Amino acid sequence: MEAQHVPFDYIPILIQLLVAMGFVVITLIGTHLLGPKRSGKRKDASFECGLDAVGNARSPFSIRYFMTAILFVLFDVEIIFMYPWAVNFRKLAWFGFAEMFIFLALLMAGFYYVLLKGILKWETSEEH
Repeated sequence: MEAQHVPFDYIPILIQLLVAMGFVVITLIGTHLLGPKRSGKRKDASFECGLDAVGNARSPFSIRYFMTAILFVLFDVEIIFMYPWAVNFRKLAWFGFAEMFIFLALLMAGFYYVLLKGILKWETSEEH
């Protein structure tokens, strides 16, 4: 039985993997050795442009912020699906048109639900 060898096509991938893993290991060891050793109240305090920090940096955000971010990603994904469909529109014919119509109808139903829930309504400082 003959021993199987790794094809030469995979050698650059293996080299890149080893270099990436080596970089991670060297960086972790280097930051541990070169990092600060002393700590104190002033040293551990957060630094922001030379000004003393005011308030807690871990204050909770409104859920509306995250919902808006998710909606942004959702509509980006929609565009990603629409581009190949538009390129192959003639080849897909009416079946492709129906598929895209269903896709957009479901997407708009979700968007309408979000509008009904008031996720996109922002409170301004003037309303407080």
